[in-house]
Amino acid sequence: MKLANRKFWLSLAIAGCASTSLTACFPLVVGGAAVGGLVATDRRSSGTYLNDEGIELRSSSRIRDSLGERGHVNVISYNTQVLLTGEVPSAQDKQMVEQVVRKVDNVKAVVNEIEVMGNSSLTQRSSDSLVTGRVKASMVDAKDLFANAFKVVTERGTTYLMGRVTQREATRATDIARGTSGVQKVVRVFEIITEEELQGLTPAEPPKK
Repeated sequence: MKLANRKFWLSLAIAGCASTSLTACFPLVVGGAAVGGLVATDRRSSGTYLNDEGIELRSSSRIRDSLGERGHVNVISYNTQVLLTGEVPSAQDKQMVEQVVRKVDNVKAVVNEIEVMGNSSLTQRSSDSLVTGRVKASMVDAKDLFANAFKVVTERGTTYLMGRVTQREATRATDIARGTSGVQKVVRVFEIITEEELQGLTPAEPPKK
């Protein structure tokens, strides 16, 4: 399979994973080869991972109950810090959504990036998913990054980056995102850790036989 075609299908596959708000996808097979970068070890504990999944589900449900069809809100939780993106019709709705999420169990902090405007179109959302896929594919290709250490979401051309990463990784990932076609702006919502902390999170290599 030609490299250009492989990267195209890889972008689509990753976009599909991103649209389901999953942090880790099952191994994908592109051209007969498993894409190992997508199943790298998550830097959260299993308990925190489950907390994040629960936060997203409960927050989304409560937002639907409170907002109804008046807006379009995405909820992304990483290490119990919640990023809110999307659109609502009024400043009061924006504040209300944030308050609803802050009351959800285990939420540590909320970053409210919701815009007061009409809902984005399906065409715009599809374009955003493809942009997210391209960013993730570029991270997979970068040999000096663990792609699964990052959560990537794009809203109306603005790409948001989340994760527990070092300053070196944050800078590298930001440069990759800024150089990706379709990205108009990059917003970083990182939890910065030291290189020493990263070493503690990295599984030790198995002893050689």
